Amino acid sequence: MPGPAEPNLEAGPRADATERRVPEGAGPEGAGPEGAGLEGREPSRRGLVRHGGGFIVSGLIAFSVDAVVLQALTSGAGWHPLGARIVAIALALIAGWLSHRRLTFAVTTPPTLGEFARYAGVAAIAATLNYAIFAGVLIGWPGTPPLLALVAATAVAMGASYAGMRFGVFRAPGWP
Repeated sequence: MPGPAEPNLEAGPRADATERRVPEGAGPEGAGPEGAGLEGREPSRRGLVRHGGGFIVSGLIAFSVDAVVLQALTSGAGWHPLGARIVAIALALIAGWLSHRRLTFAVTTPPTLGEFARYAGVAAIAATLNYAIFAGVLIGWPGTPPLLALVAATAVAMGASYAGMRFGVFRAPGWP
């Protein structure tokens, strides 16, 4: 049985269920039993700020892991940027999953293999887009510093990533 800080990767009755804490007024769960009285109501500004802030902070965590690993492998270990980026993306994927589930979407249930698989699917699409843009910039403009190409690629892939997480991975019951 995993401890409190370890992911629960055992398939159980709630293996694919996602339970979230939602700030009051931020969604159907925010105002009592069964989201009573919130049908058609917009999320509160405070809930949106917390949600958006969590997305930005989680994205910065994943981006930082990506950038630090890329820089360490290219400058410190002499790797080619295209190969180093694959390792950096893999490590950023794990950091992003754990931080988005906690900071952006306030998931309270233990992590599951099903949730990670959904997150990895969304992340794979976003990472493919990100990598294609990164490689396109480096190939199209050979003198571009790899970190500048990383910033441009990450900015474009952010929208696709959020939509997939919001509507596919961490979708709470009762949310559109």
